[in-house]
Amino acid sequence: MLAAWLAHAYTASGVVLAFLATRAVVEHRYREAFLWLALQIFVDSTDGVLARRARVATLLPGFNGSKLDDIVDYLTYVFVPALLVWRALLVPDAWALPVACAMLLASAFGFNREDAKTSDHFFTGFPSYWNIVVLYLFVARLTPAINAMILLSLAVLVFVPIRYVYPSRTPTLQALTVALGAIWAVLMLVMLWQFPAVSSLVFWGSLVFPAYYVALSMVLHFRGTRAG
Repeated sequence: MLAAWLAHAYTASGVVLAFLATRAVVEHRYREAFLWLALQIFVDSTDGVLARRARVATLLPGFNGSKLDDIVDYLTYVFVPALLVWRALLVPDAWALPVACAMLLASAFGFNREDAKTSDHFFTGFPSYWNIVVLYLFVARLTPAINAMILLSLAVLVFVPIRYVYPSRTPTLQALTVALGAIWAVLMLVMLWQFPAVSSLVFWGSLVFPAYYVALSMVLHFRGTRAG
């Protein structure tokens, strides 16, 4: 029983990380904010394994771990990145609030879709990886107008029912996906270490996995659409 509660506490620690990241954003310490968000990605990537080993569903049936996970994910994957966009003026000043609101509202709807996570382990619609997108926008140093177009386009894609790979659970090419994801995670840590002056080699090398992820998602989505 104690192990089950500790597993939930591990997941819940994400709200503290979200608070620490928020405080860093407000104080213009953006690298620190991304480091807190990176720590949350690690927690998010490992809490499911701990929960299953602790048999939380069996021992604590009255506690909704999935809802807790969604709350933490919304704070760290959506709210804090939207705050970063607004605070750091990654988009034109006049568009900062509307773009941040578009991210928040789109993902609020996306998180509440019944098929947000499908039974065969896909995400439906752009899976609100705003923390990753915003980090890349910081590093790429594109114009604010281009940043705004990218963010608004992704907000629209939240509503488009394209199925995206769930990296740790989609069975097709799972070993390759996990291996590439691990390499990508290391490159992201290097990127954060170098932030804000990231080397071009690290930056472009880190884009290999996102490109693979999108390509695999599109292939599997349209193959499934044709088969259906």
